[in-house]
Amino acid sequence: MTSEDGTLSVTELHAYRLLVRLGRAGVTDLAVHGGMPHGEAEVALASLRARGLAGGIGPVLHPLPPDVALGDALLRRQQDLENARQTVAALSEDYRAHARRRDPEQLVELVVGAGPLRQRLREMQENAHTEILWFCRANPLAMAGTDNDEEGTALARGVRYRAIYERELLDKPGELESILASVRAGEQARTLPALPVRLAVADRELAICPLVPDEARGLGEPTAALIRSSELLDALVALFESYWERATPLGADGPATVDTLLLSLVVAGMPDKSIATHLGVSKRTVQRRIDRLMDQAGVDSRTGLSFQAARRGWLA
Repeated sequence: MTSEDGTLSVTELHAYRLLVRLGRAGVTDLAVHGGMPHGEAEVALASLRARGLAGGIGPVLHPLPPDVALGDALLRRQQDLENARQTVAALSEDYRAHARRRDPEQLVELVVGAGPLRQRLREMQENAHTEILWFCRANPLAMAGTDNDEEGTALARGVRYRAIYERELLDKPGELESILASVRAGEQARTLPALPVRLAVADRELAICPLVPDEARGLGEPTAALIRSSELLDALVALFESYWERATPLGADGPATVDTLLLSLVVAGMPDKSIATHLGVSKRTVQRRIDRLMDQAGVDSRTGLSFQAARRGWLA
């Protein structure tokens, strides 16, 4: 039940929040209030006790402060992220140190200017055979998602797209509509509050990574590195996969498109006002639909709704 990095699983998190709300609870209490099977509640409560998040004598437990129990896991996750960043930096330095031994165009090529960068992104998609990976930040340097006509063509010929969007991007005019159109065409889309870099990878053989940070936007032409097969490219793909695993699915196939989108945005953490704007309905209508989804899931909180959505595969 517990994830490999030591953090709480969805079930454990749901159970702990219920325990905090109830003050004291046993297995039956968790099962009734949490909308989970009795066996699952029993395992969750035992796990919380073992992890130092719940205590008590007998079958009824009370919550314990989370900062001590989870502090070490948080530090480990921060260290893992820092190690990943250091790995990318070390590989980049290793390349520069040995560049004279290689033909530079066999590994890294610099692309300068919005026009050339946009053209490279188009060519990358036109030449892709199996898969495109995207880190889509809120302020594109060369090509907005609404201008990416090549994706539809590539999807139609069987190229798989996996894209992670910064949450801020969803509020940009026309972006969410464009993303959902791509999802209906076959793209797998997820969202996170923030992404570390801009990145596009084709077939795990070629990547484009802009080199200009946001704070330097407007100071000269945008510059990007075109990276071919190498340990540096492998590190960038690994970075994408690590973010993909913890990103929230955005939209899904199926007939219940409005409720599916609503649920996706709720799980992604968007406020009701923004959700209402994107759906073209009132904030009160959004709240009524969320209440209806909670009734269908048999829960009385948005945390419980998110848990049940993950457990039942409503956004898979």
